[in-house]
Amino acid sequence: MPSASSQTSFVLVVQLTDSHLFSRTDGRLMGMNTRDSLNATVDRVLNEQPHVDLVIASGDISQDGSVESYQAFREASERIAAPKRWLAGNHDELPQMALAAQQSDFLEPVVDVGNWRVTLLNSAVPGSVPGYLEDRQLQLLAQALSEAPQRHHLVCLHHHPVPIGCAWMEPIGLKNPGALFAVLDRFPQVRAVLWGHVHQAFDQFRAGVRLMASPSTCIQFAPGSTDFALDTKAPGYRWLRLHTDGQLETGISRIDDGAFDVDHGGDGY
Repeated sequence: MPSASSQTSFVLVVQLTDSHLFSRTDGRLMGMNTRDSLNATVDRVLNEQPHVDLVIASGDISQDGSVESYQAFREASERIAAPKRWLAGNHDELPQMALAAQQSDFLEPVVDVGNWRVTLLNSAVPGSVPGYLEDRQLQLLAQALSEAPQRHHLVCLHHHPVPIGCAWMEPIGLKNPGALFAVLDRFPQVRAVLWGHVHQAFDQFRAGVRLMASPSTCIQFAPGSTDFALDTKAPGYRWLRLHTDGQLETGISRIDDGAFDVDHGGDGY
């Protein structure tokens, strides 16, 4: 099949985030079987997107850090015929992730697609829920941006770098957002920043740069909540059309409501 970029003025990116898979096929998070919800989300992608140019897995692929959970994600996502890139979240274990990603380029942090460059940053800190971008990650970002001034840039990480309106999540976001934006503000070709972690849709602008978060492929967090709370919305994914001229179109698609139940009696994940 010809690539989307040869037929249209854009490339199509799909974000799958916060799948929280377990080693066991019957593993459940807050009552939801996370493998089943991931596969249902992938089914949705396949039904809606005739061609995908890149799949981004933006962290918390695993809940238990097991090699088996990453292998399960690889198997499910490889039903989508497109290059894949993974980044780590606070629940992930990089050594196990790397084992499951063997003989692939899933963990390569920079990928060019169409007239865009996508840079994936590791904001995960071992043993910590909040995130932090170490100097080497900031240097990676600056180098990726400076080496491709003619491209439009999408920057991805796991932790939210701005407040999202959920008081309980603010202490567990990115701890050094100022360092991230100090780099981004130097490069006018940055068009968007995309993350996971928050299990909900978010879409705002900062200094002309679009800031986006996306639903989980499993449980959803209630927007605007002061304390931990689950939403009733269904699992889903984000699609992004990255146009040659730097324009960006995006949307959220969710699987059918009611297909997966959650346990609203829990107090954390």
